[in-house]
Amino acid sequence: MIRFCLQCLKTKKACICKWITPISTEIELIILQHPTEAKRPLGTAKILSLSLANCRTFIGENFTEHSELNQLLSDDNYQHQVLFLDNTSQVISSASNTSEKKQRVILLDGTWKKAYKMWQLSTNLHSLPKVHLDTELSGNYRVRKAPKDNALSTAEAGYHVLSQLDNESTASETADKFGSILTAFDNMIEFHISQMPEGVYQKNYRSE
Repeated sequence: MIRFCLQCLKTKKACICKWITPISTEIELIILQHPTEAKRPLGTAKILSLSLANCRTFIGENFTEHSELNQLLSDDNYQHQVLFLDNTSQVISSASNTSEKKQRVILLDGTWKKAYKMWQLSTNLHSLPKVHLDTELSGNYRVRKAPKDNALSTAEAGYHVLSQLDNESTASETADKFGSILTAFDNMIEFHISQMPEGVYQKNYRSE
């Protein structure tokens, strides 16, 4: 008997597929996922890859010689950016795309320490423009310890990237085009909280 959903790869009990809504966008995401994140029950990258046709996930640590990624990066029809906060990165914005090129944004999926190592090892990323989200944003990844209050899950980071860059999204003042990403994320987190023994969440994660 198969215990895992063949689509989201989570256990059938924790399957997130019922919360996924397909979303159409011209913005492409490339998720570079550390191997330790690939099978984490609370991993959120799958929310993006299931929601977006324009999303690819590659698993590894050093992507320097990754042929498929390098082929994508060599496509001059796209402007490539990597989401990586440091003292040279710029705030991501639709205004940052000064050409008519389509846009691809690379997300590093892992803890900060592991993502930093991925960045260091993957020298093919070093020539790409680095962008970051508003540092005042707050994450809601409330069942995983975060190094700082504004740490975002991969799903949340993807949501904010798309909301900033998608022209249809930035032009709309009423509908949240990418809101279903956060809905799926919140529902997944609430499910895992509901499965914890009484008092575990309050003791280990909840902050007053």
